[in-house]
Amino acid sequence: MEKRGQVTFFIIIAIIIIVAGVLVYFFVPKASTQTTFDVKNPQGFIQSCLQKTIEGRITTLSLQGGSLNPEFYFTYENNKVQYLCYTNEYYSKCVVQPPILTQQYIESEIKDSISSDVSSCFDSLQQSYKNDGYVPSLKIGTTVVEVLPNKVVTDFQNYTLTVTKGSTSTYNSFSVVLNNNLYELLGIANNIVEWEATYGDASTSAYMTYYENLKVEKMVQNDGTKIYILTDRNTGNKFQFASRSIVYPPGYSSGVTSG
Repeated sequence: MEKRGQVTFFIIIAIIIIVAGVLVYFFVPKASTQTTFDVKNPQGFIQSCLQKTIEGRITTLSLQGGSLNPEFYFTYENNKVQYLCYTNEYYSKCVVQPPILTQQYIESEIKDSISSDVSSCFDSLQQSYKNDGYVPSLKIGTTVVEVLPNKVVTDFQNYTLTVTKGSTSTYNSFSVVLNNNLYELLGIANNIVEWEATYGDASTSAYMTYYENLKVEKMVQNDGTKIYILTDRNTGNKFQFASRSIVYPPGYSSGVTSG
């Protein structure tokens, strides 16, 4: 009888949990996955519509050595990490590899990758106005991406949106601003690449001493490839890349260690 009572108790608890779940599903308001539309703030619509997309592109290229589609890479933890400096010879210093990691190259990578998303968001913006009884007209301009200190700005220059519903309103200021220190991480990565090309190695501890909020790791692989991982301790923003320089034949010690 005692065992039957325990079984009955657990069955009742299970039924209560299931019923509670059903009630929550049907009656608790669900978070909207759509971009919030405000007729007086089309800039806010574009920021919200594109922010996660641009953040995603930045994350991907940062984990892949600055390239969204690496052609010469080392696979590390399921990421295609671009070689920024490489040699296939023993005892030799690496040679900086194309595409050279420049601010302009990164900006171009982001811009090209979001072009269809930009069109889609502006189309959605116009449709939102139509649904609210407005007649929208969009003049398309130029997308400019800038990697700046502590932020990445995507500016839609010469875009002009005119909406009419009785009266006419014109909006010509659209941009997406992300707080991100990609600019600083790129500068440090390029400095490490210079050390790899000039001396064959770089000291992780030296960078962490100078930049107190920076974590620098150097993961040495079996073939002599080094994966440098730069992480901002405050934000978690990360940039990693591959280098192969001053590699010794199997059985010889190079003195290079992971860090």
